[in-house]
Amino acid sequence: MVTTAAVLLAGGTGTRLYPASRSHRPKQFLALGDDDRSLLRRTADRAAFADDLFVVTRDSYADRVREAVPEATVLVEPAGRDTGPALAYAASEVSDRLDDAVMLCLPSDHVVGEGFRDTAETAVSVAERTGDLVTLGVEPDRPATGYGYIQPGADHGDHYAVRQFREKPDAATARELVDAGCLWNAGMFAWTPDAFLDAAGDGPLAPLVTALETEDGESADSAFDAVDPVSVDYAVLERASGVRLVPAGFDWDDVGAWDALARRADGDNATLGEALTIDAAGNVVASDDKHVSVVGADDLVVAAFDDRVLVVPVDEAQRVREVVAELRENGQF
Repeated sequence: MVTTAAVLLAGGTGTRLYPASRSHRPKQFLALGDDDRSLLRRTADRAAFADDLFVVTRDSYADRVREAVPEATVLVEPAGRDTGPALAYAASEVSDRLDDAVMLCLPSDHVVGEGFRDTAETAVSVAERTGDLVTLGVEPDRPATGYGYIQPGADHGDHYAVRQFREKPDAATARELVDAGCLWNAGMFAWTPDAFLDAAGDGPLAPLVTALETEDGESADSAFDAVDPVSVDYAVLERASGVRLVPAGFDWDDVGAWDALARRADGDNATLGEALTIDAAGNVVASDDKHVSVVGADDLVVAAFDDRVLVVPVDEAQRVREVVAELRENGQF
């Protein structure tokens, strides 16, 4: 009988939610909205039906992961190199630890609605039956430019073939992709370790895969240092043949930037922490232990955490990455 191994990715920082998310307090450890649980804890709870639970993270976050998800096996990456190397490392570790496992790979910092388990179990089943790589696709509710898209191919009943992966589009192309029935690439996957490592061995991760398969820790560490950061989509999925697509039967948001909170707001403004708004609408007001007031202003993000304050129009929330890039360059992130 196949073993389901849930693998949570928890090594990133979620820079577009600065200043709530920073290098010492990454996004996956935040509790956003009415739920007091961190995003990581919520993801682990969603994946509780799996037989085994793993969390992949960087060394500086390992202790916090163990505290947040004590039931998980924590896999500490030799170096942070984006999702491609992280999942290659996880596949090698799961293969060594478990027999006949299917990996259910999940970001640890997304908001997911009811129905997740049914979709996830379908994806695991498809990965087991076909031996192929499986990706989950979310039906768009708007022509978003911040997500990649997946074009479905042949219908196989409980899943589709993948005809094409599309990179993050401009606004006009996003509308065309939505009209054409494409799905958002949610970054959730299922596959056996062997299937993934075989596919990864034909692209930019080939030297890393070779090093991991030698079972020589020093070689693997050196290979991690040498490999360029690369997403699993570019390094593996877009190059692989026979990728399968399972449509998601649940609501989803990656809460990637502050404008996501505006979309999820119940009232005129989205607030986290203590806030007062007067003659104001469409704002995101967020803070830790500070009281923030917004008067006579619309469609702004006002975020105050630690000793930092961010103010940006909601529709330019993606530009927070520019702030983070400059702060990093100055050693201030």
